[in-house]
Amino acid sequence: MRVAGGTLGVAALLLPLLGAAPPGASAEAPSGRLQGAFASAAAEYQVPQSVLLGVSYLQSRWDTHGGAPSVTGGYGPMHLTDARAALANVARHSEAEGDARGDDSRAPLKASEAVPTNTQLPARLRTLPRAAELTGLSAERLRGDPAANVRGGAALLAAAQKKLGKPLSDRPADWYAAVAKFSGADDAATAGTYANDVFAVIRDGERRTTDAGQQVTLRARPDAEPQAAQIERMGLRKADAGGTECPKTVSCEWIPAPYEEFKDENGNDDYGNHDLADRPKDQSIDYIVIHDTESTWEQTLKLVQDKTYLAWHYSLRSTDGHIVQSIKNKDVGWHAGNWYVNAKSIGLEHEGFLAQPDSWYTEEMYRSSSRLVKYLSKKYGIPLDRQHILGHDTVPGPTTSTIKSMHTDPGPYWDWSHYFALMGKPFHQTAGPNGGLVTVAPEFDENQPKFTGCEKAGAACAPHGSSAVRLYSKPSEDAPLIKDIGLRPNGDPSTIDVNDMASRVSAGQQYAVAGREGDWTAIWYLGQKAWFKNPSEQPTAVPAKGLVVTPKPGASEVPVYGRAYPEKEAYPAGMTPQAISPLPYKLLSGQRYATGGTTRGEYFYSPTFDTSTHKVVKGKDVYYEIQFGHRVAWVRAADVQVLPSTVS
Repeated sequence: MRVAGGTLGVAALLLPLLGAAPPGASAEAPSGRLQGAFASAAAEYQVPQSVLLGVSYLQSRWDTHGGAPSVTGGYGPMHLTDARAALANVARHSEAEGDARGDDSRAPLKASEAVPTNTQLPARLRTLPRAAELTGLSAERLRGDPAANVRGGAALLAAAQKKLGKPLSDRPADWYAAVAKFSGADDAATAGTYANDVFAVIRDGERRTTDAGQQVTLRARPDAEPQAAQIERMGLRKADAGGTECPKTVSCEWIPAPYEEFKDENGNDDYGNHDLADRPKDQSIDYIVIHDTESTWEQTLKLVQDKTYLAWHYSLRSTDGHIVQSIKNKDVGWHAGNWYVNAKSIGLEHEGFLAQPDSWYTEEMYRSSSRLVKYLSKKYGIPLDRQHILGHDTVPGPTTSTIKSMHTDPGPYWDWSHYFALMGKPFHQTAGPNGGLVTVAPEFDENQPKFTGCEKAGAACAPHGSSAVRLYSKPSEDAPLIKDIGLRPNGDPSTIDVNDMASRVSAGQQYAVAGREGDWTAIWYLGQKAWFKNPSEQPTAVPAKGLVVTPKPGASEVPVYGRAYPEKEAYPAGMTPQAISPLPYKLLSGQRYATGGTTRGEYFYSPTFDTSTHKVVKGKDVYYEIQFGHRVAWVRAADVQVLPSTVS
């Protein structure tokens, strides 16, 4: 939820991508070294190679990330965790500390200043030191040498198998409980879900070229059947599902957020940390907002149970994909910083305490989250596209004064293409060259734009795959970046800081084409023509078609809004109408913007703990949601016309 920067394992970022080849692997082609490392480690520790490969795939998709840590301090293809240093070195950025409730009908909620300091880490966050003990390898080598990292993972699996009293068999099925143990989950449902996912990968097989150019293959083993009875004998706790709203393919636990009154620092009555409602009966649920917690799992759960803080609907744990639901989906969480979006959305917080934007997320969390989103999408009729599955960084400021304080998570290193592919909605070409729209779709691993500010302001971030594509004012990388007058009213230039959203687009977003020149494509963006490099041999966007909005004939410009509120006549007597205040941007004549559909103006009035005063105000004004800049926005239907995007 917050944006911050950490310093875990800075030295590890400088380590070579691949260390010494494992014994007997000298004949391997350079692109096959990692495959050889799996074979060598499997033989050394008597772990079936398919099990070792399957576990690693669910941890990292076999990527090495150049020695950089994950959001939970995990390293290398086995995601061996070493989070102790991270908790002692968390630094915070000053950006994005606005009111997450985003409603000016009541005083802003002050954000908690709590920063994780607990060094008594759970076992799931210190598997790398344990692997060092088992292998005799240094922690530094386990972090930076993928072959050593794989050995560490094999040692952990073998140790778990022995502790469970199981033989070091060559049958994958005999290792089901050890795989569940490797997840670090403390409840049976999560451990079982994780093991089932690993065994599904083993059964089906996988083949992939990793971020380091390594070709890795896991041959299908149809005989690898889960052994659920093994979980029952592990003595793990049974999580309280408590009527959670989750698909059967994930593990969910109910840990409620409190809806309670309290006295604020001035002795006045206040309440937190969400609002009771009756969605979708009284108002539709149109959005799912993807967040990054920037906190430990334990701290995240403390915050969501703090009646004086904020609450969201679901929290997802990185190491094993475990899900906690804290608010019923009928109720409104305080998470997005825009009250209109809060009232019409479900918030998902993904664990990530390092607050280090160039870190990465586990495959198991991506899979767990994608299943949850797909389930919620079907249940509430939410389209699976980037104008309805929002990053917190694409939620607009509701008013001009809030633009600078809007959050920037999950940031440019969230793999939107992979996330949507897991939901069965991959980003791909849907039109010919005259479709009139483009879908942003860079190759994540190969797309590595330069960023600064991950460790400290102005310092270069480590190279990293990204969903982001940078925008320029002319078709040249030497040209100035596109400016955002909302972020910088005085006209200061945009930057490449990792938290600067002014001049970039993200995978899956769609924009109207404004021009082409050589390897460059122009789109309409924040009222300007913005250029990005889009070479045919390695495209960063593909042709698409759909509907676009443009000012009605005779109008030179139309206002753009950060929320779709009703007209003042819709409010009942005694209720002060919410201002329909435009943002500082304009949609100009001749410009086109992709639309995500229509909605009628709506406002959820809930300024007090007493729910008898709550009311959903519904107006007659119709709005179109548009992809206006990096963030979405709305325009009044009365101001625009809708056209097909195709051009002759």
